[in-house]
Order: sequence, then structure tokens, then C-alpha cells
Amino acid sequence: MQIANSVVAITGAGRGLGRATAEYLAERGARLALIDLNEDDLKASVEACAQHGAEVRSYGINVAVEEEVDSGFAKIAEDFGGLQVLVNNAGIMRDGMLLKVKDGKVTDRMSLAQWQSVIDVNLTGVFLCGRAAAAIMAERGEGGVIVNISSLSRAGNMGQTNYSASKAGVAAMTVTWARELARYGIRAAAIAPGFINTDMVAQMRPEILDSLVKQVPLRRLGEQEEIASTVAFILENDFVSGRVLDIDGGARI
Repeated sequence: MQIANSVVAITGAGRGLGRATAEYLAERGARLALIDLNEDDLKASVEACAQHGAEVRSYGINVAVEEEVDSGFAKIAEDFGGLQVLVNNAGIMRDGMLLKVKDGKVTDRMSLAQWQSVIDVNLTGVFLCGRAAAAIMAERGEGGVIVNISSLSRAGNMGQTNYSASKAGVAAMTVTWARELARYGIRAAAIAPGFINTDMVAQMRPEILDSLVKQVPLRRLGEQEEIASTVAFILENDFVSGRVLDIDGGARI
């Protein structure tokens, strides 16, 4: 697939990896539908992409709400005359231990709200957006690509029962979609980032940041552009499908 002139929808596009991917693809001539709930962040992303000369529009869609997703993606297809790519990037973290025990007594536990909020966005949101995008692509008969953002944590990570489960689910859905949707000319692949230099990471205490870097054989954090360039690689290589690409500097959990 050629990136230039392709219509690309990106969820969670207001900041972080979503914005970095949007700018990277904007530089390469993509037509962008940016999705987020934070209006200020979304506006900043639109302005950044517009500076690269890209055609770009914003959409305030809650990816965890079926009606908003279905109507929002229909509007995107109407506005742009189609949809060739979805980057399923929106995600949240609500970390916590499953249980905390002191003197033989449970003092705390991960709440259902902590669990459900992460599953709603990270897993159900990916499902709903992927389903909506695939329906548009299949009905138009032009094929397309779905890129899901999983995580190194999909293998399991302390304090992340909810997050790890959601990202493992994303990886499994990706393989399933690749097999189901190939008949319609739709490819599906995923990226599992490791420790990436995002705003959230930059705010960590120096000792915590140092401990993260020590887990990476390359002894550095990944850069957001390195994830964005992987998205571009998947789009441009028409034989990539059904795979989860670990972009983690050699780190393994």
C-alpha cells in the first residue's frame, strides 16, 4: 500500500504515540482522520499535521461506546470518501496489584472499576473500531490495513493484570482478524512497543527511569518515531499480516 493519499484513521491521536504516528504519516502524504476525546490535545495534533501539508480532520469519539464508533467511522468514510487504514492506538493504564496483604489480611485489591475501565478502552475499543473500519473496507472492496498497538506487557507484568490482559487480547484479535479478513483484501498486524520515551515516562522519578533502561539490552528508551516508522513499514509491505512486531530494544518480560 502506498501511504500517500491513503485515508488513515488513528485513535488516541491527541498525544504520545498517536500524535507521533499522525505526524509521521502526514509527512508522507496520508489523509488523516484523528480520533480522541481530549479536544485540546486533538486540536494540537491537527495543527501539527496540517503544518506538513496534510489533509486532516478531527473526530471526538469514545472508542468504548458502540454507537459513537459506528456513527463516527461512517462520518469519516463520508468525509474522506473511504477508509484504507486504521491505527488502533487508544489505550489507558490503571495499574495496581491484584491483592495487597499485610499480616495475613487482605488490605487492598484491584477494583472492578480498575479492571473494567482498561478492558473497555484497550480491548473493547480496539474491537469496536476494528469492526467498524473492516466493515467499511470490505463493503468498498478496496482492501485495507488495520494496525493494532499491543505491548511488551502482553506477556504479563506485575501490577498490570488489567493492562496485560487487554494487550494480550489485542495480539490475539490481530491474528484472528488477519485470518478472517484476508479474503476481503484486508491485512491486520500489531506492534508491541517496549519502554518508549513518552511524556508519561519522562515524568517518572530518575531512579525508576534508570531501572527501566537497565531492562533494555540497548540501554536506552525507544523513541516515538521508531514506533511510527514501524506503522509505516506495515502499511507499505503488503506481505505483513497476522504478526505482532516487538519493538523493544531486545527487552523481554
